[in-house]
Amino acid sequence: MLRFAQPKIFEICGIKVGGNPGESKTLLIGSIFYKGHKIVEDEKKGHFNRELAEKLIKEQEELSEKTEIPGIVDVVGMSEEALRKYIDFVASITEKPFLIDSAMPDIKISALKFVKEAGLEKRVIYNSISPEVKDRELIALKESGVDSAIVLTYTMNVLSSKARVEAFQKLLPKLEIAGINKPLVDTFVMDVPSLPAAIKAGVEIKKNFGFPCGSGAHNAIASWKGLRNLLGKESEKFAVVVANTLQIAFGLDFALYGPIEDSKLVFPAVYMLNIAYRNFARTKDFIPI
Repeated sequence: MLRFAQPKIFEICGIKVGGNPGESKTLLIGSIFYKGHKIVEDEKKGHFNRELAEKLIKEQEELSEKTEIPGIVDVVGMSEEALRKYIDFVASITEKPFLIDSAMPDIKISALKFVKEAGLEKRVIYNSISPEVKDRELIALKESGVDSAIVLTYTMNVLSSKARVEAFQKLLPKLEIAGINKPLVDTFVMDVPSLPAAIKAGVEIKKNFGFPCGSGAHNAIASWKGLRNLLGKESEKFAVVVANTLQIAFGLDFALYGPIEDSKLVFPAVYMLNIAYRNFARTKDFIPI
């Protein structure tokens, strides 16, 4: 089991993330209202099935309570109006922190103003700050009072762990501008071949900087179009579990595990790993790095 010298532990609205394996529990993040999500009726206006949305959030929270594995949601919006409605709904359903997410910076900037006005800024994790971030986005973050963000080490060189570490180092001054003092580093998984590079980069960043690391490893399976054709639809479920837990086995701290519907798959697997590491940690039979 890997043992990091000085890993940081951040507390975000009562949830801790970071530290050594066996010290803190893995943070699991499920996405809701994502593009194509069946509970969304109008992605532009933000119309959705409230009953089903609440059911999905409560199912994840029930698994979280049973396993003591922290679970939160990544709230994805396709328009300013929709994202504001989703945030308002999620904030009323759960007391836990949550991510705000969109492919468009303007939508997220609008959401930052909304969470500030609603007094929700300390419950929000911004998803995400990448090397392509513009100054106006950093300024909006600073003005919002949000102090935690996913830091995406995006790189064109998807097979290089070194490129991810370099991308993270270039982002450090931008985090200071944005007022982000609780960064969660996403080491960027795009496909199956990029998984090892992302994990190695996470280990290196956690070793040298101490920040909690993880990734949206489910992207490896979402982009693998041939798997279903080769082995059938059910095979994707098992592959999703492996993709998400592989990084945790190497001592990383969180997983953006994909659609919230997959909570029933991912939580038991991560619970098993956390139990194993918690007990093994007592032996102090570590691999120091």
